[in-house]
Amino acid sequence: MAYWLLKSEPDVFSWADLVAKGDEGEPWNGVRNHTAKLNMMAMKTGDRAFFYHSQEGKEIVGIAEVIAEAYPDPTDPKGKFVCVDVKAVEPLPRPFTLAQAKADPALSAMSLVTSFRLSVQPVTAEEWNHICKAGGL
Repeated sequence: MAYWLLKSEPDVFSWADLVAKGDEGEPWNGVRNHTAKLNMMAMKTGDRAFFYHSQEGKEIVGIAEVIAEAYPDPTDPKGKFVCVDVKAVEPLPRPFTLAQAKADPALSAMSLVTSFRLSVQPVTAEEWNHICKAGGL
């Protein structure tokens, strides 16, 4: 299993919106960055992802699961980008903020800290376990 981080502006699509989709999940579409595209192409069914509220909150608020691997993004008229489907698994009991990540030496190499603009990021198993523990899981 691999680990990821998915960013979304909560006023556009929030953790609560994903939870409301239930087991059906939601396509993670609209991503228009080639590095993020490559990350989504590497995702496999069953991989886990942190759900991060960007702009407002700037915090990891939940854990999602990849339920469908990369396929052409229907919102891309040029057909260059892909999307994956994800569903909510569980909320983080204590949201983990960007400020916490930046202040934590154990996360100094994490993509969230070094490439904070990237909307779909890889997360190492060590980073995953560290944040889950700090977030109350």
